Amino acid sequence: MKSLSKEQFPALSTSIHWGTIEADFRLNDIVDEALVSNVSIIPFVGNQCVVFQLDNGKWELPGGTLEPGEHYPDGLKREVMEELGAELQSYQIFGQFHCTSGALEPYRPHIPHPHFVRLIGYGDVEIVGSPLNPVDGEQVVAVETVEIDEAVRRFQEQNRSDIAEMYQLAYVLREEGRR
Repeated sequence: MKSLSKEQFPALSTSIHWGTIEADFRLNDIVDEALVSNVSIIPFVGNQCVVFQLDNGKWELPGGTLEPGEHYPDGLKREVMEELGAELQSYQIFGQFHCTSGALEPYRPHIPHPHFVRLIGYGDVEIVGSPLNPVDGEQVVAVETVEIDEAVRRFQEQNRSDIAEMYQLAYVLREEGRR
């Protein structure tokens, strides 16, 4: 895979800090399942991106933490149904966040610690219902299909350049793959 342009993707080209976690993004589709803690997707319906909004008003990236013993494809299917009310049609990994946690203990006991990987990819989904909104999960209030520019705008508006750039990168890679 090629490398990222720092001019086009400045947020993904430097270390990102999520609380006690430091993450470095790498374009890479080779997976070491023993290190995977999370899986995320930039979802598409046709040529439009799918975005979802939480009850706190924030737009978020679909995906989440794997359950004990869960393989990432199964975790992604579960997260897509829970957060989008959608069925996963396809998934192509394009990158990984190589993370180091500064916390004394892992986020959940079964998650690799202090080094772990968050997978990111793009794929097609079919919205078949409402988000499941499990009691112990985030509460989704809106799921929308929008043009790429609108998705990017929403994430930039809430100072999430990292997610905005993931959507942009996924869109570019998906278009290149369709040629």
